Amino acid sequence: MEPRSSRPGRAPAETRAVTAGPRREAPPEVDVSVILAAPGWRAAVPRVERLARRAAEAALREAGRGGAITVLLAGDRELRRLNGRHRGKAKPTNVLSFPGAAPPHLGDLALALGVVRREARANRRPTHAHLAHLVAHGALHLAGHDHLHAGEARRMERAEARVMRRLGLPNPWRGAT
Repeated sequence: MEPRSSRPGRAPAETRAVTAGPRREAPPEVDVSVILAAPGWRAAVPRVERLARRAAEAALREAGRGGAITVLLAGDRELRRLNGRHRGKAKPTNVLSFPGAAPPHLGDLALALGVVRREARANRRPTHAHLAHLVAHGALHLAGHDHLHAGEARRMERAEARVMRRLGLPNPWRGAT
């Protein structure tokens, strides 16, 4: 073969690059910080900070969004306080999402250890899988998803299932009623 020639039926590399189709953009920059406020999380979920970070990153990538999120892994008492202050409900909840004030900060998530463990047990799911699902759920909220209407809820559930599949975890909606 002559220099700079190609095999029959094959275009030179320079031509292939130009005609290969639209260029893919680099994925948006994602920055997830995890704050461990309740040490019991480490006993409940091995490598909990890593799992929370991976779940948030996967959810933002699923939504095609970049930005920064902080995940607070707290206890029930802290979530009861936050839920009372911001939603007027005097009880802990599994996850709260707080939208950020300005880009690139998308917002903050807070999760309650006791609530997450009780819900996982009640639904016969591993605690680590339930945590990942709730982090993904909260991150999708910060990325613009919602579930106020049936169509929105279905789209969000599908996005959550895709995130869980990417993490190698079970679909939280399979078998749900």
